[in-house]
Amino acid sequence: MRPATKHSAKADKVVQTAGMLFARQGYNATSTREIARLANVSENSIFRIFTNKEDLFWSVLRSNCTGLKFSRGLQEAIAKCDSPEAVLPKILELLTDTATYRPELLRLVAVAFLELDAKGEAFCREQFTPVISAINQYLALNIKSGRIRDLDSTMLTAALIMAALTHPGIYNLIDGNKPLYSNSLEAHRAHTRFWLDLVAPTMSAYPWPITPITE
Repeated sequence: MRPATKHSAKADKVVQTAGMLFARQGYNATSTREIARLANVSENSIFRIFTNKEDLFWSVLRSNCTGLKFSRGLQEAIAKCDSPEAVLPKILELLTDTATYRPELLRLVAVAFLELDAKGEAFCREQFTPVISAINQYLALNIKSGRIRDLDSTMLTAALIMAALTHPGIYNLIDGNKPLYSNSLEAHRAHTRFWLDLVAPTMSAYPWPITPITE
């Protein structure tokens, strides 16, 4: 059992180091020699664990995707088509937490699309389509029932996801000298308030204005 543990620890270290480099430099500009040097392992050790560099990249991306799934409670709420007031805050929490705490994932997804072409698209479709489709179906059902404004559900899904994931970066381009939010809870509330006011203006998940939260 000890060798397996050591092997697993070494693989984790390689994946962690490779993820940092792939996200920062891209796929083509990152060599396995550089990964080995920063991970403090031999290059041969990498190829004893992973078939090739591309296999390592997909392992990195798959590792970063872990946890990017709906909780059981949110799955049930979406399946029962609970009110947007109850469901949208949870969806936005998942998205804003990803943007705030897992920026490497977004960069790795971009690298996959830009540098690995169809394979990147296929991988992302496999990993993200179930989540995106569930959000789209939920919004479509609420549009049909009249709880959400009569909008194109596909465009609304794309806008909601992209706004939540890219908002910190775009905000910095607009006003980089001003802090965005004091903490993640404030970010969740701000996104929820915005989207509920936009698509279901009769609802309000949080009071206005948001009271500053202190530690």
